Amino acid sequence: MRFYRLALALILLLTACGTGAPAPATINVLDNGQLHTLAVASGTAADTFIRAGLIITPNDRALLNGIPVSMNDPVPMAGSVTLQLVRAQALTLVTPEGTRTLQTSAPTVGTALREAGIDLYASDLLDPPAETPISAPLTVTLTPAREVTVSVGGQSVRIRSSAQTVGSALAEAGIPLLGLDYSLPSESEALPANGQVRVVHVRETVVLAQKSIPFDNEFIASADVPLDQQQILEPGQTGLSVSRVRIRYEDGQEASRQSEAETLVRAPQKQITGHGTKVEIKTTTVDGVQIEYWRAVQMYATAYSPCHSGTSQCYPSTASGKPVKRGVVAVISAWYANMRGQPVYIPGYGYATIEDVGGGIPGRHWIDLGYSDAEYQSWGTWVTVYFLTPVPANIMYVLN
Repeated sequence: MRFYRLALALILLLTACGTGAPAPATINVLDNGQLHTLAVASGTAADTFIRAGLIITPNDRALLNGIPVSMNDPVPMAGSVTLQLVRAQALTLVTPEGTRTLQTSAPTVGTALREAGIDLYASDLLDPPAETPISAPLTVTLTPAREVTVSVGGQSVRIRSSAQTVGSALAEAGIPLLGLDYSLPSESEALPANGQVRVVHVRETVVLAQKSIPFDNEFIASADVPLDQQQILEPGQTGLSVSRVRIRYEDGQEASRQSEAETLVRAPQKQITGHGTKVEIKTTTVDGVQIEYWRAVQMYATAYSPCHSGTSQCYPSTASGKPVKRGVVAVISAWYANMRGQPVYIPGYGYATIEDVGGGIPGRHWIDLGYSDAEYQSWGTWVTVYFLTPVPANIMYVLN
């Protein structure tokens, strides 16, 4: 056994001497300006960096005598060898879609972007330029050129542009905005996401326009005009003004009109209308009954009784204190304050006096006819209400 081991050792020694084990080579390792000199017999670029005590990351790059090599490529052990570790730098890429950060050891901006799968075109805007070397963290702004369809004068023009604004893109394409022309989106906005830009040609003209000015109507009491009638005592006259009207046309179609600098040519004259205060006593026969009256008013008639008052409760008394029954009627509060106790005659109902206040119906002269609960009957029609003599001392000349 001992003899076997000695023989094996001798054989291995002779083999080693016969084949000639490679002598260690001197390798210069360069890292960020620092030089490390190693004696290396064999190994890859990655192995050599590790032997030099360097920590490498997946995005670092190796240069063998200035030529890029893979980290897994073997390092030649003959001649002058310089192995350089190019550290990855942070490249912040700003695009219209957002911001991203790349770790790259590429020599230039353009190479870094191509290695990241980002294609560059001649009309793209890159700041700093593609040939800029990367030796430290760097921020790069990429504005890709976009295809834009410009609608102008009824035609569509396709352009490519990386301009920051619509106005710059139009100017680059030889379609500048002149005078009052505008674009959609506006010239100060960024190129739209849908790639559609419209140029609107604008022109304006100015014309003179006349305008009629309405006159006011003043009402005064007139003893020469019969009660509840109106008569024009002094006719009014409309005024006249002249203004400049600016008309705006967009793509040949009228878009707006705006009045400017209005001048008064003739002032309006007020109209004076007399409302009658002349009381005339008349007689007529209604329902076979001859009556003497001094006022007749068209009114909308409804009916009520103590328990038919439009509420859930019964109200047996009127505002004047009299019981609710046939022969008492209600009007709005403004009339009641002036007409309380006045006698009236309503066709189909008969004689009555104003003794109560009701809610009324907006926009109508209104009267509510009283009944007892036993006699109650519904009303809902227009009637002529006759105000009977004697004529009261406090006449309500204007019925609001």
